[in-house]
Amino acid sequence: MIFFSRSKLPLILLSTISIIILGCGQQQQNLADTAVHDSINNKAASSSDTLTTSANEVADAATILSKKQVPVLCYHDIKNWPPNLRTSMKEYIVPIQNFKDQMKILHDSGYKTISPDEYYAYLTTGATLPEKPVMITYDDTDEEQFTIGKTEMDKYGFKGVYFIMTISIGRPRYMNKEQIKQLADEGHTIASHTWDHHSVKKYEGDDWDNQLLKSKNTIEGITGKPVQYFAYPFGLWKPEAFPELEKRGYKAAFILSTSRDTTAPLYTIRRMIVPGTWSTASMINSMKKTFNRN
Repeated sequence: MIFFSRSKLPLILLSTISIIILGCGQQQQNLADTAVHDSINNKAASSSDTLTTSANEVADAATILSKKQVPVLCYHDIKNWPPNLRTSMKEYIVPIQNFKDQMKILHDSGYKTISPDEYYAYLTTGATLPEKPVMITYDDTDEEQFTIGKTEMDKYGFKGVYFIMTISIGRPRYMNKEQIKQLADEGHTIASHTWDHHSVKKYEGDDWDNQLLKSKNTIEGITGKPVQYFAYPFGLWKPEAFPELEKRGYKAAFILSTSRDTTAPLYTIRRMIVPGTWSTASMINSMKKTFNRN
C-alpha cells in the first residue's frame, strides 16, 4: 500500500486534473478535425453529384425544338427504273447513277455523316457536331441498300442508318442476317422499322409488342447491339406511340417531312425522302428548305 503525505496530495490531484483536461481538449480537437474532414468530404460528394446530374440532364422540348435541324435523308429502292414504271413509284426508286451522284455531291460539299447517337446527344445535351452534318437513312431492308448503298458510302467514309423491317430479313431481294451483322460491325446503325410495316396509327393492344418489341429483339439478336431508334412506316404517327416507344427502350423516333410534335420532339425527328426524279442540285436545295422550318 502506498501512502501520500498531505502536502503532496493537492499537487498530485492538480496534475491528475490537468492530464484529464488536456486529454479532453485533445479529444475535442480530434472530433473537431474529424467533423471538418467529414464536411469537406460531404461537400466534395455533393459537388460530384451535382456535376453528374448536370451531365445527365436532358434538354426540354422547347430547347430541342429551337436547335438547328440536321438534314436526314431517307432512301428506299436504289435501282434503275424498269420500262413503264408508274410516276408514283419513281418517288421511291432512285436510279443507281443518281444515288452515286448524290453521295459524291454530299462529300464534295463538305458534308459528314453522323449517327443517331450523335444527333440525340446534340439535341439533348448540346454536344458538338461537324460543321455540315447529314444523316443517310434507309428503310425496308432492301438488298441494294447493302450492295449499292454501302458500297458508295464506303468511298467517302460515310456511315448510314438502316431501319429494318424484320419480317423481310432473308427473303429474296432483301438483306440477310449476315449482311445486317456486317453493317453493324462496320459502324452503321441498325434500327427498327417494325416487324411488318403496319401503320403505327392503327396500333392497339398487342400490336405494340408485336411491332416494336418483336423487331427490336430480332435485330439485337443479330447484331448483339442495342436498338434504340425507330422509324414510323409511311412517316405516320400518333401521340399514343411516344410512351409505348419509350418503355420499350427507344430513345427517339423518326417521321418524314411533316411537322414535329411540340411536346415530344425526340419522337418526331424529321426526315426527307429523296425522290428518284431529283437532280443533285434539287436534293441540296430541298435539304436546306426542309430542315430550316419548324
